[in-house]
Amino acid sequence: MDWLSLQQRYAVPAGASARTARLLALKRVLDGTQYDALPHPFSMEKSGAGEYIPLSSRRPSVRTNLCRTVVDESVSLLFGDTHWPGLVTDDARVTHAMSTFASQTRLASLLMEAARLGSVGSVAILFEVSAGVPKLSVLETAYLTPFWDDATGELLRVEERFLVRGRDLATQGYPIAGELLGAQFWWQRVWTPVDCAVSVPWLVGMDGGVRDESRSVRHGLGFVPIVWTRNLGGPCGRDPEGECTFERAIDTVIEADYLLSQAGRGLKYGSDPTLVLKTGGFSDGVAHQGGAASALTLPPEGDAKLLEINGNAAGAVLDHYRELRLVVLEQLHGNRAHGDRVGGAQSGKAMEMMCQPLIWLVDRLRHSYGEGALLSIYRMACRFSCVLESGLRLGGELVKDLPYCRMSLRWPAWFPSTDPELLSLVQGLVVAVSNGILSRETAVRMFAMASGNSDPNTEWKMLEQWCASEQA
Repeated sequence: MDWLSLQQRYAVPAGASARTARLLALKRVLDGTQYDALPHPFSMEKSGAGEYIPLSSRRPSVRTNLCRTVVDESVSLLFGDTHWPGLVTDDARVTHAMSTFASQTRLASLLMEAARLGSVGSVAILFEVSAGVPKLSVLETAYLTPFWDDATGELLRVEERFLVRGRDLATQGYPIAGELLGAQFWWQRVWTPVDCAVSVPWLVGMDGGVRDESRSVRHGLGFVPIVWTRNLGGPCGRDPEGECTFERAIDTVIEADYLLSQAGRGLKYGSDPTLVLKTGGFSDGVAHQGGAASALTLPPEGDAKLLEINGNAAGAVLDHYRELRLVVLEQLHGNRAHGDRVGGAQSGKAMEMMCQPLIWLVDRLRHSYGEGALLSIYRMACRFSCVLESGLRLGGELVKDLPYCRMSLRWPAWFPSTDPELLSLVQGLVVAVSNGILSRETAVRMFAMASGNSDPNTEWKMLEQWCASEQA
């Protein structure tokens, strides 16, 4: 069974588009529930009626989840604790405000979740403000439809629309009649540059779209407070989705899951093979389990034997699985290094060479979620500080009129440098500064970045202050 035939087993929500169905199917792979639609466990060979159940109708007993593994590794290398990028701006006030903003909104954790969910193709981040306090939330894009301005590439509106049962609406406070609790309603929400319009839910097949004034909000920001991010794609274009991180390897992962499941079934059979009795004309011979007290009693013409299998097939299956695993990791640019083969502490450069394919993948993700998501959130925060009358409340203080200045990201090294590497770097920087090849400020910034300092500018200012105090 391949990915195309497995998708046909999924129940598609009523009224869902082909794009929505595809994203929901990919989300199943990301969550590890892609086989839950199959009705039978892998160990069940025959149904209650005695009919044979084909393998394509059984759920594998082994699920490797290699797609999720590659996504988790890439996200950790993208926005992990030691991989958070520093912000470089032309205005020190903006740098300090955005540092407080990132800490207050837990931006690193939010972007890690956004990059994980966005691996199916796209993700949206909603920017809300309540009493001046910013709040960010991640929105899955299966039921979202964006519209852009062709000239500027800016979002014009984002529509969210899906079907919901009447009983679910009743729990949310909507007045739903008792006979309509099982009926299906359309639920719609639209973000525009001036408001967030929530419609009154309407029955399927009837006209609707009437604005619900009690749940709608007119913000008047002048822009849509949503950052739309395409996975492994450019910041502009009409297609709402970028490339899925793992879609091209799903077929191979399915093959590996069924292969390991069948191998496990063979090993279980080898531990308990089938007993065949030759009773010599008697049809009531019964196999018993146990020791000498439960020994079989057969006529003189009878015979008993076990249908045993050769265990060499298990080794061949494992070799085949290793090849499939390498194919998957090669397709997804995952990490193919084995931790049990690392003999000791490795330098940062050696770790980069071991994880080079994964670094190539994360390098592309940096463009999507760094320049495409993180910087867009920073710029939107500056816009909020300008359009809100009281500004943003960051760190307990109101911040207003942050300038729309140039912003860029300074990414740290892929892996931290070891002590011998830092010593070698220091010696080389000292020689370069003493010979007039490199300025002292640049040398300080290079060493600060290599040693894991997230703010080289502060390090240089502290060094200047220390030098001035020593001279005084």
